[in-house]
Amino acid sequence: MFESAAPVNSRLIWQVGALCRAIADALDARFNPVAVQGEIIGFSRASSGHCYFTLKDEAGQLRCAMFRRAASLLDFAPRDGEMVEIRGRLDVYGPRGDLQMIVESLRRAGQGAIFEQFLRLKAKLEAQGLFDAGRKRALPLMPRGIGVVTSLGAAALHDVVTALQRRAPHIPVIVAPASVQGASAPAELRQALLALYQLTEAPATPPTKKHFTPIDLILLVRGGGSMDDLAAFNDEALALLIAASPVPVISGVGHETDFTIADFVADLRAPTPTAAAELAVQPGEIWLALLENSNERLMSAVLRRLDTQQQRLDAATARLGRPSGLTARGRIGLAAVGQRLHSSLRHGLARKSDVLQRQNLALPQNMNRGLARCEERLARSAMRLGLLDPTLVLQRGYAWLSAADGQTVTRVAQVRSGQSLKATLVDGTLDLVVSGQGKLNF
Repeated sequence: MFESAAPVNSRLIWQVGALCRAIADALDARFNPVAVQGEIIGFSRASSGHCYFTLKDEAGQLRCAMFRRAASLLDFAPRDGEMVEIRGRLDVYGPRGDLQMIVESLRRAGQGAIFEQFLRLKAKLEAQGLFDAGRKRALPLMPRGIGVVTSLGAAALHDVVTALQRRAPHIPVIVAPASVQGASAPAELRQALLALYQLTEAPATPPTKKHFTPIDLILLVRGGGSMDDLAAFNDEALALLIAASPVPVISGVGHETDFTIADFVADLRAPTPTAAAELAVQPGEIWLALLENSNERLMSAVLRRLDTQQQRLDAATARLGRPSGLTARGRIGLAAVGQRLHSSLRHGLARKSDVLQRQNLALPQNMNRGLARCEERLARSAMRLGLLDPTLVLQRGYAWLSAADGQTVTRVAQVRSGQSLKATLVDGTLDLVVSGQGKLNF
């Protein structure tokens, strides 16, 4: 039996769920929102898309849950052992009574300044057109040689060489070693690229080796790491040098979720170093299959050509063996041509004869119509000419005066006293003598 020195107030006896909610409310009022930094352990992603992990340091651990909506905003894949900064709210998971943190954002520890610098450089180079799709070059279908820039001690080099040997062992591979992490890495990477650029074309002076094979493709690779580990590949001078490469460059830096400036500038970005090697060359089996297919098509074409020529030869032999057949076909063709010529002449003459007959029938009618039109015009002309007859004027009582020299007199000023004139009337003429102005003597 439970005993207490003080009376028990029933109002202070909590239900378990209610107490968990009260604690959650107290945490929310006291701490939320809260930011925590620590190391990830036990990271897992459920089929629902929710992520679960524990954040720890030397002094303690904190269970964390990151629901699908927030997890979909991550720009990298969190891994065990990474130092991260999380932001969210503390809560109590009632079914187990566990303290947990609902994570709303997650980023690598110390990523803030580095990531902001990365974004500024990315925006600057993008504005200069270094990321434009139009400047990206297609990879060579069958490179004569491949250059690889990476660290000699990196696992990425082993992965790349193994993939290239498996897919295309006949293609030479030249490795230009460089540090891929640390303060000296950017300069070493640039130096390695410049060394490979010198091998993209045959030198003017032949090398001491008997044969020289230029490289047509460069792989810039390293394994995964934090953003700070990949900082060498976010160097501005390195980006400009990649953009100036005389041959296409494949960038295979980090894991699938890692992005660097080198990825954006390169002609092609591969999710991993192994993928970069696989994108660089086609496997030998494909080329062998293509050769076999080409050989089959060539043999088929040759056989079809031989069959066609054999048929032509057979036809020519048949024609030469029976010349009478050629003569008979010639006679038939000549007769057909003569018949067509005769038919054309006959039809032509018939058409001409029909035209001539129609013209003969129409000739009298055309002549009659022409004469009628001429007579009509003559009658109209005679009428107009009759209207101009001066006798018509004389019939109305007028006379025509003329001098002895035949000049017509129309004005008093033309004559003088005593001058002889002739007056023409409708039925004859009269001789007149001018007796004075305004009077005439007969």
